[in-house]
Amino acid sequence: MNLRGIVAVSGRPGLFKLVGQNKGGYVLESLDAQKVKIVANITTTKLASLEDITVYGEDDDLKLLDVFANIVAAKGNVPDAKADAKDLKAFFLEVAPGHDQEKVYTSDMKKIVSWYHLLKELPLFSEAAPEAVVDQDGVKIEDKSDKKVKASPKPSNTKAPSKAAQPAKKASMTSKKGV
Repeated sequence: MNLRGIVAVSGRPGLFKLVGQNKGGYVLESLDAQKVKIVANITTTKLASLEDITVYGEDDDLKLLDVFANIVAAKGNVPDAKADAKDLKAFFLEVAPGHDQEKVYTSDMKKIVSWYHLLKELPLFSEAAPEAVVDQDGVKIEDKSDKKVKASPKPSNTKAPSKAAQPAKKASMTSKKGV
Protein backbone atom coordinates (compact mmCIF):
# COMPACT_ATOMS: atom_id res chain seq x y z
CA MET A 1 0.00 0.00 0.00
CA ASN A 2 1.27 3.41 -0.93
CA LEU A 3 -0.51 5.95 1.25
CA ARG A 4 2.12 8.65 0.85
CA GLY A 5 0.45 12.04 0.48
CA ILE A 6 -2.92 10.90 1.90
CA VAL A 7 -3.83 12.91 5.00
CA ALA A 8 -6.62 13.30 7.51
CA VAL A 9 -7.47 16.90 8.42
CA SER A 10 -8.62 17.81 11.92
CA GLY A 11 -12.17 19.10 11.93
CA ARG A 12 -13.03 17.77 8.44
CA PRO A 13 -14.57 14.44 7.52
CA GLY A 14 -12.98 12.17 4.95
CA LEU A 15 -9.48 11.96 3.55
CA PHE A 16 -7.48 14.34 1.40
CA LYS A 17 -4.61 14.08 -1.05
CA LEU A 18 -1.78 16.54 -0.52
CA VAL A 19 -1.47 18.38 -3.86
CA GLY A 20 0.97 21.15 -2.95
CA GLN A 21 1.85 23.97 -0.63
CA ASN A 22 1.66 27.73 -0.93
CA LYS A 23 2.44 30.48 1.56
CA GLY A 24 -1.11 30.36 2.95
CA GLY A 25 -1.12 26.65 3.69
CA TYR A 26 -1.38 23.19 2.19
CA VAL A 27 -3.40 22.63 -0.98
CA LEU A 28 -5.54 19.53 -0.47
CA GLU A 29 -7.95 17.66 -2.75
CA SER A 30 -10.71 15.51 -1.29
CA LEU A 31 -10.73 11.83 -2.21
CA ASP A 32 -14.49 11.60 -2.60
CA ALA A 33 -16.34 11.99 -5.90
CA GLN A 34 -16.58 15.80 -5.62
CA LYS A 35 -12.78 16.40 -5.75
CA VAL A 36 -13.07 19.64 -3.76
CA LYS A 37 -9.80 21.55 -3.39
CA ILE A 38 -9.15 23.44 -0.17
CA VAL A 39 -6.25 25.33 1.37
CA ALA A 40 -5.57 24.22 4.94
CA ASN A 41 -3.91 26.94 7.05
CA ILE A 42 -0.45 25.92 8.21
CA THR A 43 -0.76 27.47 11.67
CA THR A 44 -4.25 26.35 12.69
CA THR A 45 -4.93 23.07 10.88
CA LYS A 46 -3.51 19.75 11.99
CA LEU A 47 -2.74 17.17 9.31
CA ALA A 48 -2.07 13.50 10.00
CA SER A 49 -0.45 11.38 7.30
CA LEU A 50 -1.96 7.90 7.08
CA GLU A 51 1.54 6.46 6.89
CA ASP A 52 2.29 7.80 10.38
CA ILE A 53 -0.97 6.90 12.16
CA THR A 54 -0.86 4.09 14.70
CA VAL A 55 -3.47 2.28 16.76
CA TYR A 56 -2.92 1.82 20.49
CA GLY A 57 -1.68 -1.69 21.23
CA GLU A 58 -1.32 -3.66 24.41
CA ASP A 59 2.42 -4.16 23.87
CA ASP A 60 3.41 -2.07 20.84
CA ASP A 61 1.38 0.32 18.74
CA LEU A 62 -0.01 -1.12 15.51
CA LYS A 63 0.60 0.70 12.26
CA LEU A 64 -2.49 1.68 10.30
CA LEU A 65 -0.95 0.14 7.18
CA ASP A 66 -0.84 -3.25 8.93
CA VAL A 67 -4.47 -2.90 10.02
CA PHE A 68 -5.47 -2.07 6.43
CA ALA A 69 -3.52 -5.12 5.19
CA ASN A 70 -5.44 -7.31 7.65
CA ILE A 71 -8.73 -5.78 6.50
CA VAL A 72 -7.84 -6.62 2.89
CA ALA A 73 -7.07 -10.19 3.98
CA ALA A 74 -10.54 -10.44 5.63
CA LYS A 75 -12.32 -10.09 2.27
CA GLY A 76 -16.08 -9.67 2.33
CA ASN A 77 -16.38 -9.43 6.10
CA VAL A 78 -15.82 -5.66 6.31
CA PRO A 79 -18.79 -4.05 8.06
CA ASP A 80 -20.15 -0.64 7.20
CA ALA A 81 -18.93 2.32 9.26
CA LYS A 82 -22.49 2.72 10.57
CA ALA A 83 -22.66 -0.86 11.81
CA ASP A 84 -23.47 -1.82 15.37
CA ALA A 85 -20.71 -1.23 17.96
CA LYS A 86 -20.60 -4.94 18.86
CA ASP A 87 -20.01 -5.90 15.22
CA LEU A 88 -17.24 -3.31 14.85
CA LYS A 89 -15.51 -4.45 18.03
CA ALA A 90 -15.64 -8.09 16.96
CA PHE A 91 -14.30 -7.19 13.50
CA PHE A 92 -11.54 -5.05 14.98
CA LEU A 93 -10.44 -7.91 17.27
CA GLU A 94 -9.99 -9.95 14.11
CA VAL A 95 -8.08 -7.39 11.99
CA ALA A 96 -6.12 -5.66 14.76
CA PRO A 97 -5.20 -8.36 17.24
CA GLY A 98 -3.46 -6.95 20.26
CA HIS A 99 -5.06 -3.49 20.16
CA ASP A 100 -5.79 -1.87 23.50
CA GLN A 101 -9.55 -2.23 23.95
CA GLU A 102 -9.72 0.52 26.56
CA LYS A 103 -7.94 3.18 24.50
CA VAL A 104 -9.34 2.39 21.03
CA TYR A 105 -12.91 3.68 20.99
CA THR A 106 -15.76 2.69 18.72
CA SER A 107 -15.50 6.09 16.99
CA ASP A 108 -11.87 5.29 16.10
CA MET A 109 -12.95 1.96 14.64
CA LYS A 110 -15.68 3.65 12.61
CA LYS A 111 -13.17 6.16 11.28
CA ILE A 112 -10.70 3.45 10.22
CA VAL A 113 -13.42 1.41 8.51
CA SER A 114 -14.76 4.48 6.69
CA TRP A 115 -11.20 5.34 5.58
CA TYR A 116 -10.84 1.80 4.24
CA HIS A 117 -14.04 2.15 2.23
CA LEU A 118 -12.74 5.43 0.76
CA LEU A 119 -9.33 4.00 -0.13
CA LYS A 120 -10.12 0.50 -1.36
CA GLU A 121 -10.96 1.61 -4.91
CA LEU A 122 -7.97 3.94 -5.34
CA PRO A 123 -4.91 2.78 -7.30
CA LEU A 124 -2.63 3.99 -4.49
CA PHE A 125 -4.16 1.41 -2.20
CA SER A 126 -3.17 -1.49 -4.43
CA GLU A 127 0.35 -0.36 -5.42
CA ALA A 128 3.45 -1.07 -3.38
CA ALA A 129 4.92 1.58 -1.11
CA PRO A 130 8.30 2.96 -2.14
CA GLU A 131 11.01 1.23 -0.18
CA ALA A 132 13.96 3.00 1.39
CA VAL A 133 17.27 1.66 0.13
CA VAL A 134 19.78 0.54 2.76
CA ASP A 135 23.48 0.67 1.89
CA GLN A 136 26.18 -1.71 3.16
CA ASP A 137 26.70 0.22 6.40
CA GLY A 138 23.02 -0.08 7.33
CA VAL A 139 22.31 3.61 6.64
CA LYS A 140 19.00 4.49 4.99
CA ILE A 141 19.17 6.21 1.64
CA GLU A 142 15.98 8.03 0.69
CA ASP A 143 14.18 7.23 -2.55
CA LYS A 144 14.84 10.24 -4.74
CA SER A 145 12.75 9.12 -7.72
CA ASP A 146 9.61 11.03 -6.71
CA LYS A 147 11.27 14.19 -5.42
CA LYS A 148 11.09 17.37 -7.44
CA VAL A 149 14.22 18.79 -8.98
CA LYS A 150 15.21 22.02 -7.29
CA ALA A 151 16.04 25.12 -9.27
CA SER A 152 19.70 25.85 -9.84
CA PRO A 153 21.27 28.09 -7.19
CA LYS A 154 21.86 31.76 -7.89
CA PRO A 155 25.35 32.75 -9.00
CA SER A 156 27.64 33.69 -6.15
CA ASN A 157 28.62 36.99 -7.74
CA THR A 158 25.22 38.61 -7.10
CA LYS A 159 25.32 41.20 -4.35
CA ALA A 160 22.69 42.70 -2.14
CA PRO A 161 21.77 46.27 -3.06
CA SER A 162 23.90 48.81 -1.25
CA LYS A 163 22.61 51.77 0.74
CA ALA A 164 23.54 54.09 -2.12
CA ALA A 165 21.12 52.20 -4.36
CA GLN A 166 18.22 53.05 -2.07
CA PRO A 167 15.87 55.79 -3.32
CA ALA A 168 16.81 59.25 -2.15
CA LYS A 169 14.86 60.82 0.68
CA LYS A 170 12.55 63.67 -0.21
CA ALA A 171 14.01 67.09 0.31
CA SER A 172 12.45 69.47 2.77
CA MET A 173 9.88 71.69 1.07
CA THR A 174 10.54 74.82 3.15
CA SER A 175 11.72 77.90 1.33
CA LYS A 176 14.81 79.90 2.20
CA LYS A 177 12.74 82.76 3.49
CA GLY A 178 11.44 80.59 6.35
CA VAL A 179 7.81 80.85 5.40
